[in-house]
Amino acid sequence: MTIEGFCDPRFAGVRDAFARCFAEGLEHGGGVSVAADGRTVVDLWGGHADAARTRSWQRDTLINVWSCTKGVVALAIAMLVERGKLDYAAPVARYWPEFAAGGKERITLDQVMSHQAGLNGLAVPMDEAGMLAWTPYVDALAAMVPLWEPGSRCVYHALSYGHLAGEVLRRVDGRSVGRFIAEEIAGPLGADFHVGLPEPEDARAAEMIEGPKASEWVEFV
Repeated sequence: MTIEGFCDPRFAGVRDAFARCFAEGLEHGGGVSVAADGRTVVDLWGGHADAARTRSWQRDTLINVWSCTKGVVALAIAMLVERGKLDYAAPVARYWPEFAAGGKERITLDQVMSHQAGLNGLAVPMDEAGMLAWTPYVDALAAMVPLWEPGSRCVYHALSYGHLAGEVLRRVDGRSVGRFIAEEIAGPLGADFHVGLPEPEDARAAEMIEGPKASEWVEFV
């Protein structure tokens, strides 16, 4: 396996560990980048971007960053708070009136952003198409009764966080969360980060490949 890129000699151990992941069959394809004191000291990549091993991993291969997106969405909300368009202490229903249904009129934006809203799942069935279409999913969230008392605990809102925060953003700003991030964060920073990947970029995206024990993990959860 050829490892591409560069590595500062001080961080040779990182390169060795990265290469070992491929040698031991732990990785199919991937990259690693490390910055220290504002300078990139490691920028390595290797392997393949598809299960069939027909596409080599490139320096600009795109990957799904999963819940790292939550941090960027939280930054977008923080920007609107800073601009005076949102208030963490305000009820979500101030910006999204339909959200008050089901006894949710007192849930604050702060509770949504800190996973304390009691909305870590839906009360009705929802297929993947409904979730990806946005409106069916946010409408179901707005209509439901919380699964537990908001503010009483912190439970990770794995799949609902982006819709809850993103719909609040859309109501006050008019843009989708993906467009806001593209125009206000990723664009100005020159960051190759997307929420809603433009079709012309599809060819750069790596396939998501299920690991050998992924099904066991799902059953355990």
